[in-house]
This record gives sequence, structure tokens and C-alpha cells, in this order.
Amino acid sequence: MRYWVRVARRRLRPERRYLLEWIFVGAVGVAIVMVGATTHAMTNLDRIAYDRLLRVDSRPLLPDIAMVAIDDASIAAFGRWPWPRDLQAQVVRAAARAGAAAIVYDVLLTESSPDDQVLAGAMRAVPTFLPLLLMRAPTGDAGTVVPPVAPFTDAAAGLGHVNLEADADGIVRSVALIEGDGDAREPYVDVPVYTAIRDGSLSFAGGRYVVDRLKDPRHGTHGDVRVLIPFTTASAMQVSCAQLLKGDVPRDALRGKIVFVGVTAAGVDGHLSTPVSGHVGPMTDLAVHAQVLSALLSGRIIHAVPAGVTFAASLVPVAFLLAGFFFLSPWRSLVLTSVLGIAVIAASTIALRGADIWFSPVPAAVAVIVLYPIWSWRRLEMTMSRLRHELKQLDDDVDLLPVRFVARREFGGDVLERQIALVERAAHRLQDMKRFVWDSLNSVPEPVLVADGQGIVLLANQAARAHFVRLGAPEPAGRTLTQALGGFSLTKSIETSPEIEAEIRASWPAVLDPTGRHVGIVRRGIEVRDRMGHEYLLRYERCRNQRGEESGSWVAGMVEVTALHAAERGREDALRLLSHDMRSRHASILALIELERSNTESERTRVLLERIERHAQRALKLADDFVQLARAESQNYSLEPVNLVDAVIDASDEIWPQARAKDIRVEMKLDGSEYWIVADRSLLTRAIANVLNNAVKYSPSSTVIAVGVSLDASRRVRCTVRDEGYGIPKDMQAHLFEPFRRFHSPGQPPTNGAGLGMAFIKAVVVRHGGEVQVDSAPGQGTAVTIRLPVLDPAAMEAMTG
Repeated sequence: MRYWVRVARRRLRPERRYLLEWIFVGAVGVAIVMVGATTHAMTNLDRIAYDRLLRVDSRPLLPDIAMVAIDDASIAAFGRWPWPRDLQAQVVRAAARAGAAAIVYDVLLTESSPDDQVLAGAMRAVPTFLPLLLMRAPTGDAGTVVPPVAPFTDAAAGLGHVNLEADADGIVRSVALIEGDGDAREPYVDVPVYTAIRDGSLSFAGGRYVVDRLKDPRHGTHGDVRVLIPFTTASAMQVSCAQLLKGDVPRDALRGKIVFVGVTAAGVDGHLSTPVSGHVGPMTDLAVHAQVLSALLSGRIIHAVPAGVTFAASLVPVAFLLAGFFFLSPWRSLVLTSVLGIAVIAASTIALRGADIWFSPVPAAVAVIVLYPIWSWRRLEMTMSRLRHELKQLDDDVDLLPVRFVARREFGGDVLERQIALVERAAHRLQDMKRFVWDSLNSVPEPVLVADGQGIVLLANQAARAHFVRLGAPEPAGRTLTQALGGFSLTKSIETSPEIEAEIRASWPAVLDPTGRHVGIVRRGIEVRDRMGHEYLLRYERCRNQRGEESGSWVAGMVEVTALHAAERGREDALRLLSHDMRSRHASILALIELERSNTESERTRVLLERIERHAQRALKLADDFVQLARAESQNYSLEPVNLVDAVIDASDEIWPQARAKDIRVEMKLDGSEYWIVADRSLLTRAIANVLNNAVKYSPSSTVIAVGVSLDASRRVRCTVRDEGYGIPKDMQAHLFEPFRRFHSPGQPPTNGAGLGMAFIKAVVVRHGGEVQVDSAPGQGTAVTIRLPVLDPAAMEAMTG
């Protein structure tokens, strides 16, 4: 199974694997949020978060709530609990005399007593709310409600349960405002008090605090209406029942207030743990009832949002974090994780304090905290996998240097140790490669500069450094190419029009800037001269990566062409010697022969002069052909728009005398169209004339030569010369364009020539960007086709101005 997982990972492209890993981490985050929001898996963390944030929002209780506690001092003064009903009646009357607006008498009166009417009468003197006993039944059965005995039920202003259920950790955090099943659905004891105040049937000093923010709990449907209690570390004013009965209570201690009366004595009342117990200790039932009423009256009852809302809201920070994973770097993702965690807690705190809504930050916070290490692990694993793959490829690659094969030592042990071993081995190979490249660069005899994308020289080989030292120029490294090479003077540019060359001469040395618009000219090549008179061919080229893509760096190479130019000048001198001095000498010989022929009568002398004349003419023709070939191969062409039809007509006019002498007819197959090309008119006309001259020379008398001009399927102009001559053997056609090659077909009469005509045709056509094709066979004639690039109308208009 692991093998197939590794194979699948190798087959996945890095960007696709990255996306799949991101989706996987996102699914984990959604799963964490779903588990935390819809199950009880994170309940303990949720409770801890609620308790901590609740302490931040500690507010005082309403000042118009008080408690009369039947405490240890009261038990000591009036005897053990339960007290007789008449003594309890005295407590109620004392609270009424003290001015209590209403009494919540937190004592279960579910059993009758002879003094019940006495206590009931006391309760009628002031609105008194009594608790009832609500007993939960086993699952599936209806609960049991045990109200107070009849006198108290009739005297009470309202009844309600006092059940306070602790969570699994033993801490009381909520209360059921409506509790029960089926028809046995009873309100919490504070709810009738709150309802009476809201309806106006009960008035008290703190009536100004009442706000209508809670729906009537009796309007619920089924099940419990459970809310969270906003516990506070503050407590209501409390007086001892013993003090109340003895009259030691301050005059206004209970006046106009809602008074809770109940047992708080140790061993009688159980104390409850609450979220604030760490600060105020365990809380009595009486204090909890007071806290709930204060929250109801101040509109601060806390409602927990449904699980679906928690789930949806928790997905928001998870989505932000996943987006950050996709676009941010690792340390920025860590910052985003911390910010989102703090934001989630802050949002929950604001909702708790500002809107009395409990939105648990735990699912979102846990998801955010867990996702970052998971994503970091997966990203590290992806990085390690790709690094391991690349290092393995580099390690398995054949060394550049031809060294003796040495078996590699395989590394075992820890995975990280093997990875480090691969890195070390790759580092050594890269260092060796760097040393080899640097040594190779220094061994190049020509100056080479390497610059960055902005043209700043990063390094120069040894030849370049020596060159600049010889010139007395500063070290090129750290300077721009324009500064380093600006001391050269421009000799000429390669394959540029006179207008562009004039432009780059005017802007020299700004042309050397690789970021400028003239960089293409330098990439083709320009010739420069240093202050010592040495001439160089300077070219720029982009560095390329392994995939052949151009990178930002530039390589500037200089090849010295001083000796080449000297040779070219020697060649020009030789051409001038051939074209002028030798031709003039041969012309003089021919003139002398003609003069001598007119002055002699000796037949023997005449024959000798004819032979001398024939050899001089052949030598003159050879010199002329050689000069034309040299010029066609090396000299600059004077290019202009040329109609190929006109060039063909001019060439046919040149060979008309030779064709007429052999009774050969030249047929021009033209369609009346013009076929424009860019050419040196004189050289192209001479090349076509050479083709026609060969057709006449190697054709029998009284034959036809067909000349046609057309446009082929590849949008190139085609000129075809077809004769009815002797043809060329197949084995000779491969050497047809070589200089000084002459061929003789069977049945062909001897002809004169030096074998330079076809070489001249090839040179001219190739330098015009065209091609020459020969189709021939012995006895079937020869067809010579010249194809040249057509000149499009836009380019023609630009050239003609």
C-alpha cells in the first residue's frame, strides 16, 4: 500500500499535489468544527471558555434585590430547622413590616401543619412567591409536580420550581426557565416574579430597571427553556433572619425590594459550585435565585446559539485561515493563525458582553490551532519530498567532468540523516560544478562579461579583466555594461540598414544598455574598436535555464577580429589587383595582339597571335568570374525593391546574341503580374543571366529555352529556366555548385569555362534568402528553379517611403 502511495505522489504534479493537500487540510478543519459544534466532544473546553469569559463580564446585581438568610446564627437563636409555621409566619411579617415589595419564600411547604393558616395569612399581607417540588421521572414517564399545601397555594402570588441542575463537572451554569414534560411544565420560581413586574401587577423600587427583552417563558412549546446564568462576583444585600426578628435591621434595608427568604445554614442547605466560585466560593440556592432574577430584570439572561449557527460561524475563521495557507508564507500564516485565534475569542467575548449571546469560540479556535501544525507538517512533507526528488535526480545525474567512476556510499539510518547526506553530496557537486564553470570561463581566450537583468556586470573572466587592465580602464564588475564598454568606438553594425546604423551611431554608447530598445542590434552583433586600435565583434545573449527559457542575466562576448579584418583588407587588395591590374594587363595584351595582327602578313604569326588572344581572353574571363564570385560572397549588397520579371527580361536581353548564334529560341512564360522582392538588382540580374547562359551553352542548336515566373504555394517567387540540352548525370549534381567544377555529359560538345558560374548563382541566391533547385537527367534537359522571398506590400511601402 505504501508503495502505491509513493507512486501516486510521484505522478502528481507539484501544483496539483499542493491543491489536494490544501483540500485535505480544509476537510480536516471542517470536520473539527462539525465535531466541536454538533457533538459533546469539546464540551469541557467549551465550559472552561465560558467560565473564563464570564468572569471578564462581572457586573453588579440590581440594588433592589435583598436576601433574608436563615443562617447558622438564626438556627442558634430559634432552634433547629424546620421551624414551626408560626415562627416562619413571624419572619414573613417582619419582612413585610420592613417594607419588602415582594417575597420569594424559598422553603418547600408540601406538608400540612396546624399553623398553616397563620403562615398563609402572613403571606397574604405581601406578594409571596413559593417553590414547588418538581420530581423528574424515569425516561418515558411523566414527571411529578408536588405543589405547596392548599392554604399556601391559595395565598401565594405565584409558584415555580427551584431545580438547579449542575453540569457533568458539578458546576451550575444554567437554569430551566420552563421545565417539565408533557403537561407538567412549570416555570422557574423567578419567572412569575418577573412576569408580575412586567405586567405591572407588582411594583417595587427598582421597577425602572425592567426592560422588555425576554419573551414570556410560558409561550414555549415543548421541553425545557434553558438559559445561561450571568453569574457575577457581586452579591445581593443579605441580612440574618435573627436580626430581622429582633428588629436589628437598618430601616431601609428591605424597603421596596424583592426579598428572597431561605435557609443558608450549614448542614441544612447545600452550597453550589458556579463559574465564579473560584472568587466568591460556593453559592447558596438563595443567592443563585437572586442572581437569576437580577439577570431577568436587567435583560442580561444569556442565550446559547444553536449548534448550526456555531458550526456556520466557526467556518468563517477556518476559511480565512485556509485562504491564508494558499497565498501566504509560513511565518505570515503563523501570524494569521494567532490573529484569527484572538479574533475568535474577542468575537465571543463581545457577543457575550454586548448581546448576551454565548457563541462558543472553542470549535473555531481548536480548528485554527490544529490546522496550522497539520498544514505546516504537510507543507514540510511536500517540501521534503520535492527536495528529496530533486536531490536524488541531481545525485543520479551523470557528472559533467569525465572522472573515474567511484561507487557511491549509500547512507542508512534516520530519514533526516539521509536527506542531509544528499544535501551535502549535492552541495559538493554544485561546488565542483561552480569551480568547473568558473575555470572554463577563465580559460576562454576572448573577454566575457556576465551582467544581471539591469545590465550591471556581475563577473568578468580572466581575459576580460586582463583586457581592461591593458586599456587602463576600471574593473568592469559592479559597473553597467554601458559604462564598461562605453570606451569602445562603434565600427559598424551587422545586417542593419543605413538609417538604423546612423541612429545607433548618434545614440552611442546608450545602445549598449541591454534594457534599451536597441538591444536586438547588439544581440545580432556589432563591431567595435578600442583605444589601441584592436577591433572586436561584440554580441549580447541571454542566459537560459535547463528548460531553454531565457533568464534575466546577460552574457556579453567579444571576439577579436583585427586579424580577420586585415585578411579581408588583403582580400580586397587581391580583388582590386584582379579586377583592375590583371584585367588591364590582359586588355593591353589583347590590344597589342590586335595591333600586331594588322601589321603582319605571316600566317604562322597570325596563328600564334590567335592562340595568345584565346588564352588571354580565357584568363580575362576567369579573373572577371572570380571577382564576381568573391563580391557575391563577401561584399555588402545594395538592397532595394525589385520586380523579378524585369530582372528576368534584362537577363534574357544579355544572352540574346549567344542564343541567336545557336538558333535557340527563348520563350518568356509570363502572366503579366509583378513579383516584387528585395534584392541587389545588378547581382540578381547577372545570376539569372548565368543560368540562361548555361542553358544556351549546354543546349544543342535549334532548341527552346522556357523561362517562367510565378508564385508557389509557400508564398515565394519562383523563376524556372528549362532547356532541352544534354542534361547532367545524377552523380555530378551533388557537386554542381562547387567552384571550379565542370561537367561533361555524353554527346556534349566541348565548351569553355572556369566552373564559377553555378557557384556565383548559389552565392547570390542564398544571400538573398532564397534557394536553388536543379532537376536534370542525361538527354532530358535541365530545369533550374530559383525561389526568393516575396516582398509584402507593407514592407515595400516602408522601403520606398
